[in-house]
Amino acid sequence: MAVVDVAMAGHASAQDLAGVSLGVSIWNMLMLTIMGIMMAINPIVAHHVGAKEFHVVPHMVRQALWQALMVGFIGTLLANLAVLLFEQMQLEPHVHDIAKNFVRVTSLALPMFACYRVLYGYSTSLNQTKPLMVISLLSLGINIMVNWLLVFGHAGFPRLGGVGCAWATLATVMFNLLALIWWMRRSSAFQATWPFAHGEAPQWESIRNLLKLGLPIGVTYFAETSAFSLVALLIAKFGSTQMAAHQIALNFSSLVFMVPLSLGLALLTRVGHSLGAGNPVLARYQAWVGVGLGLGLAIMSATLMALYRHDIAGAYTTDQAVITLTAQILLLAALFQLSDATQVITSCAIRGYKVTRAPMIIHMTAFWVCALPLGITLGLAPEWMPWKPAQPMAAQGFWISLIVGLTVAALGLVTLLRKVARSHLPATRSAHR
Repeated sequence: MAVVDVAMAGHASAQDLAGVSLGVSIWNMLMLTIMGIMMAINPIVAHHVGAKEFHVVPHMVRQALWQALMVGFIGTLLANLAVLLFEQMQLEPHVHDIAKNFVRVTSLALPMFACYRVLYGYSTSLNQTKPLMVISLLSLGINIMVNWLLVFGHAGFPRLGGVGCAWATLATVMFNLLALIWWMRRSSAFQATWPFAHGEAPQWESIRNLLKLGLPIGVTYFAETSAFSLVALLIAKFGSTQMAAHQIALNFSSLVFMVPLSLGLALLTRVGHSLGAGNPVLARYQAWVGVGLGLGLAIMSATLMALYRHDIAGAYTTDQAVITLTAQILLLAALFQLSDATQVITSCAIRGYKVTRAPMIIHMTAFWVCALPLGITLGLAPEWMPWKPAQPMAAQGFWISLIVGLTVAALGLVTLLRKVARSHLPATRSAHR
């Protein structure tokens, strides 16, 4: 869906693409942070399912939904406050208006998105992933249709340009939530743990426990996505071509990223089931198989991205300057895949052990201590820095720094997974490993 948004905005105009790019940077930062906070439900339900404690699951899901409403409304407020950032940037008027309106429209989707992610985690932890796949494919069709109608003004609808992408996002989030509730109500797989059998007031102790596990995941996602979002804002000073090329490369990388992220979520569920069933040996085996599989897939995707970089760029835009620059950045994005896949799969495996604070520290160090300072040095080459390139490297400089940050994160998380998995082994086994 994000690819459709960016591609259609790109075919509307370079300015529409630049405005959507800025809006998406704010949307992604808040959306992924909320997704991280809501991810606490995944290991909790997985552990209860592994331990055959099905009676506890409905209560935890209901409390997670109360938490989702609270977090989602806070996200809506923060999104509208974030619009003030655009006032401080030297943007073309059309780019400014698209970015501002994109954020305001998509902010309305955040409470619904938060509730959807709770039900998503609940469904995944019950091994019910088919409904998520079917609903996502249907929502992709809805997203394409609404984008086509509103971005270009077909069939008598108003031509909204990049803002049409925002309305398409709102429509698909609403569809996802309603369709998943409908599917769950009709499926026998959810009857034993159906969370809507009766109402339940918020219980702050349960919500506090969810936040204790979920907030570090949310901060982890915020550290990563805020770094990417800040990069988009810093690149804005170099003009629409640099912004558009950066957004296309990032957008396609995010599409490819869905493969290791999905593998990581599956791994989180499997590790949680094994630990809930009291089998840490199997949990460790599953974790390392997942990491190895993810790295193999990343090598394949990196190779394909490097070989077909010009074709990928051309699918997004017809602007030749944007295509040329995007193809150059996609070479860096290909390298980016190896460490990105490793870090996301490893972090999900660690969360299966209900360990969330240490990965948060690793990610914050990787992105805010390593990647961003290096990106400012290479991308902006400010005069006050003692060492800097002869001239700013713009988007390419920031991509080099992101590769460095992701590599630091991947190495740190692999080390942490080894330590955490070993600590859960029986004493007689861990003594020999």
